[in-house]
Formats: sequence, C-alpha cells, structure tokens
Amino acid sequence: MSTRSVDDLVKALGSDSGISKSEVSRICAEPDAELDAFKERPLDHTVFPCVFLDATYCKARVNHRIVSQAVVIATGISATGHREILGLMVGDSESKPFWTKFVRSLRARGLENVQLVISDSHSGLVAAIRTVFLGTAWQRCRVHFVRDVFSVIDKVSGEMVAATIRTIFAQTTAAAVRTQLDVVADMPGRQFPHVKTMLLDAATDITAFADFPPAHWKKIWSTYPLERWNREIKRRADVVQVFPQPRRPRPTRRRGPGRTPRRVAGLRPPLPLRRLHGRTSQPQTK
Repeated sequence: MSTRSVDDLVKALGSDSGISKSEVSRICAEPDAELDAFKERPLDHTVFPCVFLDATYCKARVNHRIVSQAVVIATGISATGHREILGLMVGDSESKPFWTKFVRSLRARGLENVQLVISDSHSGLVAAIRTVFLGTAWQRCRVHFVRDVFSVIDKVSGEMVAATIRTIFAQTTAAAVRTQLDVVADMPGRQFPHVKTMLLDAATDITAFADFPPAHWKKIWSTYPLERWNREIKRRADVVQVFPQPRRPRPTRRRGPGRTPRRVAGLRPPLPLRRLHGRTSQPQTK
C-alpha cells in the first residue's frame, strides 16, 4: 500500500491523527532483518534437483537518477515436489558478472546436486550457469523460445508455426520428442529457413526436459512457475512506482588520540572576537 493509503486506513480505524510518512517508513524497515535472514539462510536442509532462474525489471532511484534495475529470483523444486524460493537479488543489469555473483551466492549457501536449471536464453545468464553449475543440464524455456521465433516471422504465420512447434512437447517419450523436433524443423524450413536453423541449434537445450520422468515435464520445460512470482513483484512495484535510494551506512569517523589537548594547546587559532560578539571589542579606559 502507498503511504497515503496507509494514512487513510489508520484514520478509518479510528485514529484522528493518522500516521506520518516517517512512521510508515520506520514500520516498513522493521522486517528488513527478517528478510536479510531469509535471503542468507542455508540451503543444505534438502536437495533441489531443479532450479528456476528468471528476472523482471522495476524502476528505482540510483544516484539521484531513475533507472530500471533487474530483480532476479531463484526457486527450487525438491525431490519431494516442494517448491521453495531460494534467493533474490537486485542489480544494474543481467550481465554475466551479476548473474555469476547471484548463482555463486546460492552455491555458497549450500545449494548442491542440481540436475537441471531452467531459464531463458539471456547470454549473461547462460554463461553464468555454465560457469557455476558444471555438469548440470540446462533447459531453455519453451515459452521464451517461441517468442524468439515470433521475432523472425510475420504475425500471420506466427500462430501456425507456434502450433507446429508445440507438437514437439506433446510427445510421450524422449525418443519421440527428439524425432518430432527433426520433423518439425523440416516442415517450415522451406518457407522459414530461420526457424529451421533456430530449432536445430536449440535442439539440445529445448529438449533437456525429456531426460527426466514424463510426470515432471510440464513443470520443468519452461519458467512458467516463476511467472506468478514476477507478477506479484510487479503488482507491488506498481504501488511504489519508483523505489527509493538504497540506504548506505555512514562511515564512522574515528577521532585520533590527543585531539582535545591539541585544540586546548592552541594548535588551532581561536575565533576572532567579532565572530563571537558580532563586533570588535574596544579596550576599556580608566
């Protein structure tokens, strides 16, 4: 809720004085400690074979300028099917150093034995996954892949091509999935050679889900389970509109030993009398 809405709510509850903006800010800052503890908690309490990574963008004020910052979030699915938010981070962009720092923080907190990572094909994200999660399969989100296909063909033919690509994911066995991909790649190849090239180049990445149990396919072939969290972030960000400048701790000034004696000893010139009394003192005459 916005500050004005909180003030109206408090008045509706019977408080005539309402609530000030500073009080709302103080109350909102109280859960920060709990949030920091949640973000830094250990992740070695269970195993997460599948990890989803995605990002959304929000407006924030940085160095007195309004910029768009990436809010990246990671969720994991345990061996028992339990879904859990693993971590989140806010940064300037989706560059490789930023993503690498994020996924390494997950590993440092105990995230091990990851078998599959699901994400879009952002170059910085893919490079970070291949750097940090060695030996882990990568599933390219099928929804983002279809969107990339739409960018190289016209809108009239887009739905037909998309429906053809979806038949790949309608198969029931891993062999049938990969065979259907080759068949689909040849169907629009004459009219849309770019689509055929995209399918063949991404064949391994968009069919990585087929190496897992078929009962899990619908949950791991896209980042759709993360879309709900992104919508929740956006819904709350629309209320705030622009997030304020992050607070930075002020550096503590350390006073050197003997500062007061030096001042008393006269190492600093005394203030002139005119600054103390507003005029120049005249000598008294007897």
